[in-house]
Formats: sequence, C-alpha cells, structure tokens
Amino acid sequence: MKSERHEPRLRHIVLALVAALSGCQSKSGASDVLDPSAIAAPAGQTGAAAAPAQQASGQTLSPALGSTTSGGPTSVVAAKAQLTLGTGPTKVAMLLPLSAPGTTGENGRKMYDGARLAMADLGDKLLTLTIEDTRGDSGYAKDLAVKAITSGTAKAVIGPSELAAAQHLAKLSGSKRPPVLALADNFAGGPGVYSVRLSEADSAAAGAAAIASKGAKKFVLLVPAGAASSAIESRVANALSIYGATLAVTLPYSPTDGGAKVVSDMGSLVEAPDAVVVASGGGSPTAVLAALKAKGIPGKTVTLIGTDRWLERPMDPLYESAYIATLDESETGPIADRFKATYKYQPDVNVAYAYDMVALSAGIASAAGPDGFNKQVLENTTGFRGSTGLFRFRSDGSSQRSMPFFRVEKGKLKLVEKQTAGF
Repeated sequence: MKSERHEPRLRHIVLALVAALSGCQSKSGASDVLDPSAIAAPAGQTGAAAAPAQQASGQTLSPALGSTTSGGPTSVVAAKAQLTLGTGPTKVAMLLPLSAPGTTGENGRKMYDGARLAMADLGDKLLTLTIEDTRGDSGYAKDLAVKAITSGTAKAVIGPSELAAAQHLAKLSGSKRPPVLALADNFAGGPGVYSVRLSEADSAAAGAAAIASKGAKKFVLLVPAGAASSAIESRVANALSIYGATLAVTLPYSPTDGGAKVVSDMGSLVEAPDAVVVASGGGSPTAVLAALKAKGIPGKTVTLIGTDRWLERPMDPLYESAYIATLDESETGPIADRFKATYKYQPDVNVAYAYDMVALSAGIASAAGPDGFNKQVLENTTGFRGSTGLFRFRSDGSSQRSMPFFRVEKGKLKLVEKQTAGF
C-alpha cells in the first residue's frame, strides 16, 4: 500500500523537475516541483489527511517519544532521539537548533516537523536525511556545516539557521562543495550558499514592483547605510525596470540622525516622486517615517512602501497607509491542513521553509539522481513553486520570492493582492 501511495506523488515530482531541467515552463511560468497541492492522497482520503509523517518508513516514533498529539512542536527529546529520516540513496544533511533555548529552539523543532512531513510526502525512499542539532550556537553550527560540506557524502546541506554560521560558509571557496540551502534570517547569500528566507531586498523589490505595476514611475529609496544597502538598491532598481519605472535616487541614512536630514535631502534632489521606499535594516523606521509624515508622505500623490523588517516590531501608528510585500505567516499553502492533522498545531513559515527545502531535495533526487544538485537546477530562472509561494535562487545566492501585498490600515495588514513579485 505504501508504494501505491507514493507512486503518483513521485511521478508528479519527476515530470515537473524534468520539465524545469529541459527549460520548459508550466502555465504559471515556474516548475511545480514543490507544489504540495499536487500530492495525491490515498484512495478515499483528501489531501488534508494524506500521509501522516510518522507513518513513513524510517520515521516511526514510539508513543513515548512522539509529540504529534501535544499541540506543539516535537519535543527536544523526541527530535534528538531520531536524527536520521528516510532510507533513500541521496544523502542530505540538515542543521537545526533543536535544543536551543526559547524561540530559537522552538522554531528549530517546527522546522524539524516540517522536514518530517516532507519526507513522508515525498522524500522517504529518495533521501536519507541526517539532522544535526546546532544547539543555537553559531560557532558550533559553523563547525557542523563545514564538516557537512567537506564530508564527501552529503549532496546538499539544509541550514544552518544561525546567521554568523551562514555568513562564514558564504566566504569559503571551492566549486565542488555541495549546495547549502541556508535557513538564517536576513542572510544575503553567497555563491553556492543560497538564502532561503525572505530578505528585505526581496520585500522592498516586490513592494516597489507592485506599485510600479499600477502606473507609478518615479521612486526614491531610503536605506540604512551599510553593507546591505547596495543589494537593496540593485534589487529595487531591477524590479522597477520591468515596469518602465525608475529609481530616481537612493539615500542612505544613519539611524542616529533622526531622519530629518535624509528627508530634507530627498526634497532637494527629487521633485514630485510617486513613491518612497523605506528599508529599515535591523533598526526602527519610525524616525524616518515621522520626518516623511511632516512632509505629507504618504499622501494623495506619494505612496509609502515599507518592508517585511518593519514587522519585526510592534505595529506603529506611523505605519498607517504604507504598503508592504511580505509572506503571510498564517498561510502556508496546501500543506497547512495536512500538517495540522498530523502534528496538532498550526504550521508557520518555519515549517513551510523546511518543508520546501526537503521537498526540493527530493524532487532533484527523483529527477536527476544523487548527482543532480547543481547550479543549472537550483538557479533555474523560471523558479519553483512551494508552500511559501513562487521563488527562485540567483547566482549570488540570494532568493527572489512572490508574496502577498498588504496595506496597513488601523494597525493591521489588509490584503491588497494575493501575489506580487520583484522578478
């Protein structure tokens, strides 16, 4: 019965990825290799109830260790008791902060559960997924990652989620190492070390593109001074060019200047912009937003565009009427119902990112075998469709994503468009 359950799923994965490898496109313009909605359920079941993760071979949890009925992520004890999933010929390493304290550890265990579901759905007979606990320690995560990419056995590495460890990997040279699908927040990426999560550059580009698509032509970018500013500027300019719009000026600012100077400079350099994009980096955008508000922005003629990093802080009244492109953390696509039925809690983006990366690995292994993890596949310009939406990886290691587009109204995000993209 198990082989019958997996056969239609794997057939879909093979056909979709082979189409991507041959340069063909689906109707949506992207490979549906990661589309969980295409996963066939056993006869008499809906997709929401298909393939409980704990039933896949190599993943059986004893009642004492499992936590699929606890209403929360798998426990540390359960996760660390079972660090190898699946029996497939393609070996993939995954680095997660399973035993880290607080939110970091909780998110790591959510990613573990997402990986388990993907293995049950797609990867059980294709991959042997070895998961190692980074403990949330950047130094230890770095050592584990270096060991994984130099072991000669792993065909891909998923993780780490520690930013410093991912940044270290991006600086390493070597063309023959396996690709790394890094799960760290606010990671810019590097050659062969791909940034999986939504970045501020991606959010800013998608937001600007959405407004440009409605006819806005002249844009201003206000961005924190620092290493990330050029990446954000480049991405926004490229996204605008698709719609015949231009980035009139980019103004780096210091979080300590109160925002007044950069807004004053903007007024003297650009006449009548249609929209202002404000990136915030790791700081608060409120000082700049206050200075803009004093100049009547946003207003009837000037649109204000924010980024996902604004949302790392409580919603401020100064956010009102701004537009933001970001992932909807309450919506994880077609895997949501099936995940909740299996693990008894609502999945979030941590679950979805992990699911997508394991599903991608399974798709590559199915279509191209253990040696199919290469730049041609991973940097396919048509992209992939997963539970977090449409995305693609670039040669510099950054990712580009399609995502919902929101407007801030009365302190809440109101959906404007279900999908927009900066590419």
